[in-house]
Amino acid sequence: MEGTVIHDACHKAAHPVPWINQAMGHGSAILLGFSFPVFTRVHLQHHIHVNHPKNDPDHIVSTFGPIWLIAPRFFYHEVFFFQRKLWRKYELLQWGIERSIFFTIIFAGIKFDFMNIIYNLWFGPALMVGVTLGIFFDYLPHRPFRSRNKWINSRVYPSKFMNLLIMGQNYHLIHHLWPSIPWFEYKIAYEKTKPLLDLKGSPQRVGIFESKEDLYNFIYDLLVGIRSHSKKRGKLRKLINLYPGIKIKKFLLKLINKTVIGGN
Repeated sequence: MEGTVIHDACHKAAHPVPWINQAMGHGSAILLGFSFPVFTRVHLQHHIHVNHPKNDPDHIVSTFGPIWLIAPRFFYHEVFFFQRKLWRKYELLQWGIERSIFFTIIFAGIKFDFMNIIYNLWFGPALMVGVTLGIFFDYLPHRPFRSRNKWINSRVYPSKFMNLLIMGQNYHLIHHLWPSIPWFEYKIAYEKTKPLLDLKGSPQRVGIFESKEDLYNFIYDLLVGIRSHSKKRGKLRKLINLYPGIKIKKFLLKLINKTVIGGN
């Protein structure tokens, strides 16, 4: 729930009253251990640069390690936020206040010996939400991470059960096309625009079991997940070429070629 609240709040779609929308965004951010201005500015960059290897911060989250470690990679958002100097007006102050609250609670937990409560009732659930966000907001919707065309850079996998389970994120392409639509209207919007999506060739399946390549890449992402962006000049290829063993080197290069995201 918190993931959907902060997500819709950053698009000003959580509540029509601006200050309530802001309060919902900041509140859900604190519960998740996030910062609302960081999440907002970084997420909007994701919308502008979907699947761009350098300018889409969520691309790093999805393609820089195994799926089971996707949650910790969300802290890259904070690095991206400061590297690109994305803050506006009072957002740097807001970041400072939220981080002060976060660390004050941690220091209090250490001093007054209630860290076990923080682990069980805050960090544990927040980690579960982080994994869910990573998989259903970042990884699955944007596989295979190649296209930047707005009609095919994300996907839809229609399901009444999934719609309730992950609060509409199985209609993620709808969100990218029309970001101001709240999550509970994704399904309706999809049904009304399906003929247009069909015409545009928009992906409308989960993209894991459609072919052997899809399944192979999913298993690779589950276990390893580090993707190269070039078949000939990628950084991973340079690192592998330093390895002395010829057989292992050939195997690793073949693996990189099978899972490459970019072109040459």
